[in-house]
Amino acid sequence: MSRSTWSAAATSGRPRATNGSMSATAHHDTFVRDRLPPREQLPVFYFDLPELRYPQRLNCASELLDHADADAIAIRSEAGDWSYATLRATVDRLCRVLTDDLSLVPGNRVLLRGVNSPMLCAAWLAVVKAGGIVVATMPMLRTRELQTIVDTAQIGLALCDPELLGDLDAVRCAGSPLQRIVTWGGELEASMRDKVGSFAAVATSQDDPCLLAFTSGTTGRPKATIHFHRDVLAMADTFARYLLRPQPDDVFAGTPPLAFTFGLGAELVFPLRFGASTAILRGSKPEQILDGIARFAVTRMFTAPTAYRALLANMGSGAPATIRTWISAGEHLPKATSDAWLAATGQRIVDGIGATEMIHIFVSASGASIRPGSTGLPVPGYRVCILDEEYRPVPVHTPGRLAVRGPTGCRYLADPRQTNYVVGGWNITGDTYTMDDQGYLWYQARTDDMIVSAGYNIAGPEIEAVLLEHPAVAECAVIGVPDADRGQIVKAVVVLRDPPQSTAGLTEALQAFVKARIAPYKYPRLIEFARELPRTATGKLQRFKLRGQAKA
Repeated sequence: MSRSTWSAAATSGRPRATNGSMSATAHHDTFVRDRLPPREQLPVFYFDLPELRYPQRLNCASELLDHADADAIAIRSEAGDWSYATLRATVDRLCRVLTDDLSLVPGNRVLLRGVNSPMLCAAWLAVVKAGGIVVATMPMLRTRELQTIVDTAQIGLALCDPELLGDLDAVRCAGSPLQRIVTWGGELEASMRDKVGSFAAVATSQDDPCLLAFTSGTTGRPKATIHFHRDVLAMADTFARYLLRPQPDDVFAGTPPLAFTFGLGAELVFPLRFGASTAILRGSKPEQILDGIARFAVTRMFTAPTAYRALLANMGSGAPATIRTWISAGEHLPKATSDAWLAATGQRIVDGIGATEMIHIFVSASGASIRPGSTGLPVPGYRVCILDEEYRPVPVHTPGRLAVRGPTGCRYLADPRQTNYVVGGWNITGDTYTMDDQGYLWYQARTDDMIVSAGYNIAGPEIEAVLLEHPAVAECAVIGVPDADRGQIVKAVVVLRDPPQSTAGLTEALQAFVKARIAPYKYPRLIEFARELPRTATGKLQRFKLRGQAKA
């Protein structure tokens, strides 16, 4: 395959400066750099901390791999341990396959599809070390969701777990930009066998993109957030460095997929940045989490409040003795859960709020600074304020829009919604908070139609679009309703085309219909059948009335 076959927007290969003051790029394929937001739409960035003053030439994969003791354990899994030496050698062989056999040129996007595993970790690092841009996808995504990602990012190459090949292969066969899928567990390893010697990391700039992370929006169409090499390191050099203070003998583990930037930081970037280990858990059920903690002597555990509530019922005689810190993000951690965890384990959970746009946690508190029920304080390196509807600061204890600035920030790939997220140089997260007179932040609610359920961001309009494909559905509205275990659950209010005498069995049929077409975690756990939906005089759907009825 020639390099030009799938290298969209390839150039002559000479480094060049783009987007105003950005530095000279190492990317030959400048598709992503050329689609960054204009400078006037970018947030204000701060690099006050000494750790954030990175050299102009920076490859974050090399930084993560090259400084630890070669004999130290990098990855622990049920299949065996990988030392840093093993991980480096595997990554270098993968780099050679990518560049020699698969014609990767710096700036190409590579889709990764698989459950958390040592090979997925190595593939992530190899793509970045070779100058590519990673687009990791959640294992639960279906063909239509993968198609959107491939089309948006113009992806020509994918590395995939063979057990997850079906939906991705359907994208390739549909005439999309995706031309080549290579599976590991056989095919990829066969190509790696004859690759010898080290691979010199591509000399990327600190502001060269290395990651496209997709996040759902209230319109239902995912947005691609662009992150630079410096952003990947910054999430470790702020939250992890200052609030967790990792040591080389730490063992990190978590339940989020690496496709979530929460999981990427917790289970790959943080441990490698500090020469520690990451442990691959075999699942996210309470018994699997507890078994993994015991098996690998985990010291830092990351998951969502939903999982902590489930763990409370399975803790048995007491908490695992190896854990130094429990960390929660993905949804608000209620005070009741924090207090119950303290009573059961003698330890407080470190809560935090992050965003895909910001790459990781930017508000948190640890140790004696924790105030149960509060998300915490701005993480060192970040600044936070609360704004009113006109984007003016509000007094303490007054609800308003959470706004943040720091070393990371929102950059959507060629998306007009950039101006919704970045206003006046502030990243507006879509959360309503109050700030007390000591600077602690207290979560109130979401300010948009996003549903946050068990740590997953779910866009109601996407589910509505699927339900409307069912022949029995005339119209529908999807909202989030409070739930004690999951924070929120998805509820669909459905108007039928030809209402039957009985709707028995129809709820389950509609739920199965949704599960078969998009990621199963998005399906409506509640379905209500109605004669009509509340609308304005101009026909606009009034979701707030449905939410009010649900609360009542």
